Amino acid sequence: MIALITGATSGIGYATALAFADLDFQLILCGRRQDRLDALKDQLSEQTRVTTLAFDVRDRNDVEAAIQSLPTEWQAIDILVNNAGNAHGLSPIQDGDPADWDQMIDANVQGLLYVSKAVIPGMVARQRGHIVNLSSVAGKQTYANGAVYCASKAAVEALSTGMRLDLTQHGIKVTNIAPGAVETEFSMVRFKGDAERAAKVYEGFTPLTADDIADTIVYAVTAPAHVTIADLTILANAQAAATTIVRK
Repeated sequence: MIALITGATSGIGYATALAFADLDFQLILCGRRQDRLDALKDQLSEQTRVTTLAFDVRDRNDVEAAIQSLPTEWQAIDILVNNAGNAHGLSPIQDGDPADWDQMIDANVQGLLYVSKAVIPGMVARQRGHIVNLSSVAGKQTYANGAVYCASKAAVEALSTGMRLDLTQHGIKVTNIAPGAVETEFSMVRFKGDAERAAKVYEGFTPLTADDIADTIVYAVTAPAHVTIADLTILANAQAAATTIVRK
């Protein structure tokens, strides 16, 4: 089984790489930071076969060139985990920075499409495969000051449904995973390195971990052949909705 994971060098992507290695999946680990990819490859190569691709999902030419460069023995990708993405800024729409909007839309929507377009034709030709798209509870419930991020994740929700409609006939499963509050580098990126502000996001309750989401991805991709886990929303126990969290 060959699995390609985008955004594999941190957070949910990193945890998923570790979980897949425990299943003896062969791994194509993708990210922008070659040094982190090399370290992860060294870490996991004792368990399974690993190769890496360094590219930015926002760059279509970069994506296509990287995936086309895979040697023949790596081209039959069975599982694609579209994990790469980001949130930038938290402000009312009228105060939003268009550069932040570009970052989110380019990575969360276009990046997912670019990688999928490079991988799906091979799955269709083989009449099998599984695509896992990482959405967010924000894609299901828009919240104040997060309009563009929420819109980008709502697009992932729509794309997951559309992919399933188009690809089920080709034996390809599509799973949409919508995490709630997960403590990763997410808030550090959103708040542009402001560690104090990022830490406050997770104060007063126990958030989800990257491992929790990786466990769910494993559950989806190891389900019996006749079962498709179509859509899963995962919340922390203290979280009732996107921004409704009981803090103590």
